[in-house]
Amino acid sequence: MATHDDKKDITQLERTLSAGDEKVDHVNYDRVDDEIAKYADATGIVISEEEDKRLKKLIDRRVLPIMVFTYFLQALDKGTMSFASIMGIRADVPGLEKSTNFAWLTTCIYLAVLVVEYPTNWIIQRVPVAKYLGANILLWSTVLCLHSVCFSFPALVSIRTLLGVFEAVCQPAFLIMSSIWYKRSEQAQVVTYWYMMNGAQQMVGGLLAYAFSHIKHPSLPPYDGTAKIRSWQAIFITYGTFSFLWGCFVIYWLPDSPMRAKCFSEEDKKLMVERVRSNQTGLQNKTFRAYQLKEALTDPQTYCYMLIQICTTLPTSGLGAFYNIIIKGLNFTTLQTQLLAMVLGAIIIFTLMTSAWATKKWNQNLYTMLVFLIPSFIGTIVIMTVKNTNNATRAGLLISYWIIFTFWAAQGLGMSMLTRNVGGQTKKSVCITMNFLAWCAGNATGPQVFFDGDAPRYVKALSIHLGCYSVLVAVILFLRWNLVHRNNKKDREFGKEINVTHGFDDLTDRENPNFRYVF
Repeated sequence: MATHDDKKDITQLERTLSAGDEKVDHVNYDRVDDEIAKYADATGIVISEEEDKRLKKLIDRRVLPIMVFTYFLQALDKGTMSFASIMGIRADVPGLEKSTNFAWLTTCIYLAVLVVEYPTNWIIQRVPVAKYLGANILLWSTVLCLHSVCFSFPALVSIRTLLGVFEAVCQPAFLIMSSIWYKRSEQAQVVTYWYMMNGAQQMVGGLLAYAFSHIKHPSLPPYDGTAKIRSWQAIFITYGTFSFLWGCFVIYWLPDSPMRAKCFSEEDKKLMVERVRSNQTGLQNKTFRAYQLKEALTDPQTYCYMLIQICTTLPTSGLGAFYNIIIKGLNFTTLQTQLLAMVLGAIIIFTLMTSAWATKKWNQNLYTMLVFLIPSFIGTIVIMTVKNTNNATRAGLLISYWIIFTFWAAQGLGMSMLTRNVGGQTKKSVCITMNFLAWCAGNATGPQVFFDGDAPRYVKALSIHLGCYSVLVAVILFLRWNLVHRNNKKDREFGKEINVTHGFDDLTDRENPNFRYVF
């Protein structure tokens, strides 16, 4: 087995030999990150299919479970307030009975994320990402526990804002990790795996909330409870404590990058770097390139991904924050409402997994988004027009409410397309930041369109959601046309043969003649 110093010597030899032979197309080491240069071959290494599968299994075992379960905990922690809303917290905290005040408990999280998003992305590009992720898990779990001692609206808003500050790391960190560990052909499924934990938290969260709802405190009717703490306090303390222990494990177990993964051999680390060369989007680079910032700000696809996030998160956050309130408004009991949340989680998981399967089978990301928008239109229109008069209409309205959430396919696929279609580390960092600024804006706005006088059907809010879906259709059609046009132009100018040699040269998707967009 070659030592680390041997690898450096081999790399230097490859540079010298390549520089002396002008006929050989080789990596431009002046543009390659120093850490990557120690492992990147001068011209690229061909990895056999069998070896590629072996490497992917190693990565799947070490990295993927951490991303999936961490995102599950983050979604569970963030969604706890929705379950707590019908567990007595709105009665215990003065002012929370008003829908406008309750909505701020979700909005303040995303306003916090909005403020810290760029600093977070900047830090992620420059520090060990796994250690930074783990540290933030420790901080947000501590904040989650502190929810249990908040008995005033200002205190809750403050603590929820801090929760948003520390949870802001998750999605940008996972998008970066998905792109540095996995090939483009794998990234849609990887993003889907961790993103569908939003659905898993609805299922597990609903079941756990059902269990916690049995805690009877003397302050709740029928006022004969004996528990020392309220059910909503218990759920915050339990989730926060478990998340803290998980954060400690993440710091210990998760490698920061293929180059820093002490759990793998030097040879495997080199091959893991080489297997993502074909992505043409780079692996890591800490050099800021001003022209890439300008390109990110002038690229239409940047704003298309932003609009996809706004048009999906605005309905998501509102429906998520008021889900249990809306379902209870259909005359279900508190315990029935907690259990029905599990069905919604199953629908979200089914939607994300089915959309990922469809994109892999037919290689059509944007058309898949359009297909999954159809049930959202139908469900929203039914809820707005059908009155709840008997058990049959109640069941129909419940099913209609569930199928609305198929628009989540566009949200997940939009994120994965961003990681696969943007090249250049500075440009990618800017695009991810702008994408999550849009994500925050949609999430912050969503609960605010649910007005007090509009309960329990919230027709005004659902009308706004229909507008979002309509805009989304137009954006998807434009983006597909734009990306097809770009690929055809590159084929005409440079031919259809793809050379992966310069995959680590920190070139943007536009300037790299070998880059082709997925759509």
